[in-house]
Amino acid sequence: MRILIIEDEIHLAEALAQILKKNNYTVDIFHDGESGLDYALSNIYDVILLDIMLPKMDGISILKSIRQEGITTPVILLTAKGEVSDKVAGLDSGADDYVAKPFATDELLARIRAISRRKGEILPDNTLKYGDIELNTATLKLSSGNKEVKLTLKESDLLAFLILRKNLASSKELIIEKLWGFDSEVEHNHVEVYISFLRKKLLFLHSEVAINTLRGVGYILEVKS
Repeated sequence: MRILIIEDEIHLAEALAQILKKNNYTVDIFHDGESGLDYALSNIYDVILLDIMLPKMDGISILKSIRQEGITTPVILLTAKGEVSDKVAGLDSGADDYVAKPFATDELLARIRAISRRKGEILPDNTLKYGDIELNTATLKLSSGNKEVKLTLKESDLLAFLILRKNLASSKELIIEKLWGFDSEVEHNHVEVYISFLRKKLLFLHSEVAINTLRGVGYILEVKS
């Protein structure tokens, strides 16, 4: 899961990032509103932790902008303000949750897990379903009917990403950003290799699900007609 932190308190942001990384989250940090908005609009994040008071652009404005663009990524507002009016303004603007600073780390982690479940990205049993396949993201096992195959972590992450996007095309650039990060030096052929691995495993399972290539656009997961 990839989390975007938009927080101008550098020490707090770095501390949060370390905690999240220890809990197996991938994290990107930005300290001003304009930069944070640019990355939030990429729509590659699973959760956004958003401070209200930010330089260049405030958190409420960022929230309104991403919701106007149709981005439904869960957002938890982080703020030192505890007034009811601030909480209401944030929730009315499209926030999913609200945590007043200072907050307990365990509580924040619990809230992240809770909004991820509400978004429906991973079912309670860690299983994603599409067509005739089931992917267990905890055991990395992919199954169809009575057949089963073990995936690598990267293969599982890639297939989960394609399943969650369902009938939307995903470019190689988007896949690299999502799975390896913005600053990664991974090249397009890395994506091609993992797509090839997944296709072979879907064939092994005799699945009706296929990863199709849209020339010049990217990859799309579809059920064979």
